[in-house]
Amino acid sequence: MPTRPKAQKPKTPRQRMQARRERLRAQGLRPVQHWVPDLRDPRVRAEIQKEIAQLARHPENAEIDAWIEQVYDDSEWR
Repeated sequence: MPTRPKAQKPKTPRQRMQARRERLRAQGLRPVQHWVPDLRDPRVRAEIQKEIAQLARHPENAEIDAWIEQVYDDSEWR
C-alpha cells in the first residue's frame, strides 16, 4: 500500500507572496511600482478635463490630429 505524503502546514499569505516573488525573480523578472492618476478623485478628473480643453484649443490641433491618424498603427490590436 503506497504511503501518503505528509500533509504540509498551510502557508501564510506572506509566505505565498514571497514564494511567488522568488519564482518570478527566477524567471528574470523584477518588481516595479507604478503610480498612475487616480481617476476616482474629482480633483484629478477636473485637472484632466482642463488639460484636454487646453489641448483642444491649441492652434495646431488639427495638424497634430492629422499626423497622429497618419502614423498610428492599430493593426496589432485587432
